[in-house]
Amino acid sequence: MERLDKRLANTGKWSRKEARELIRAGRVQVEGAVCRVPEQKVEETANLTVDGEAIGGSGPVYLMLNKPAGVVSSTDEPGARTVLDLLGEEWRNRGLFPAGRLDKDTEGLLLLTNDGPLAHRLLAPKRHVDKVYYVEVDGTLDPEDAEAVRAGIVLGDGTVCRPGELELLGEGRARITIHEGKYHQVKRMLAARGKPVRYLRRERFGPLALDQNLPKGGWRALTEGEIRALFRQ
Repeated sequence: MERLDKRLANTGKWSRKEARELIRAGRVQVEGAVCRVPEQKVEETANLTVDGEAIGGSGPVYLMLNKPAGVVSSTDEPGARTVLDLLGEEWRNRGLFPAGRLDKDTEGLLLLTNDGPLAHRLLAPKRHVDKVYYVEVDGTLDPEDAEAVRAGIVLGDGTVCRPGELELLGEGRARITIHEGKYHQVKRMLAARGKPVRYLRRERFGPLALDQNLPKGGWRALTEGEIRALFRQ
């Protein structure tokens, strides 16, 4: 969540003062409703328009990023390097945001877009979009861990996770599939089994598979086929 005036100013099209004036004049809509409060907090995925035109440039953008460790999944965070800092300057004023988040120390596939409605659909809990991770833990993962994941692990605070899949790859390595996106979910699931995570990389998000040709910190536009697959999700 961030302030509406800050979200507009971050597009580079207006100063913070100009953004506040636009909002107070009733020229800004959030999800189709006029908002006149510059301090109003809005989701990063919220659909915003100014004078009826969607912010974020000419048309929707869909990028695949191979997020490295040490970078935060945010559009703006004081004192931290964000995923937007990895992009070229030409993309800075397109209203891009990450569709979902990866922890600062987690690597792998991240979708960046300015298509708020699509991001909302992909992140909606009822859609159960698959997320696949490669994981390494301290200790040895075994068939009992795989069965626990299939049954639905109960986290330390009592939260019950939906059933998932754990493919054992030997010793402390595995590939885990979850169908929801709770906070730090994979780490908390395996910590509940006494197997703390020491490395985590997302390999799939819905129909998207991480491009193995992308170096850490690298990105590319989605293909037309990948975009169509997202809309079918």
